[in-house]
Amino acid sequence: MKTITYNTSGTCSRQILITLNDEDTVENVTFIGGCTGNTIGISRLVKGMKATEVIARLKGTMCGMKRTSCPDQLALALEEGLKQ
Repeated sequence: MKTITYNTSGTCSRQILITLNDEDTVENVTFIGGCTGNTIGISRLVKGMKATEVIARLKGTMCGMKRTSCPDQLALALEEGLKQ
């Protein structure tokens, strides 16, 4: 198991806590802050997905006029975590 703690930037959420299993499949995602319904929904949708698939689907997602979003920050967190 691998645990990733990622401090977000440019979003309402402040931090993302991620647990990956030994095959780099998402076991759990918890957003600290942000829009509760959306972040819980994202967390439930990505559970059981390979980290690389989550990155491919979510990276580059923007929120309104912001250059990032909670899904984009999750993708960045996973990219960083896979490098460790």
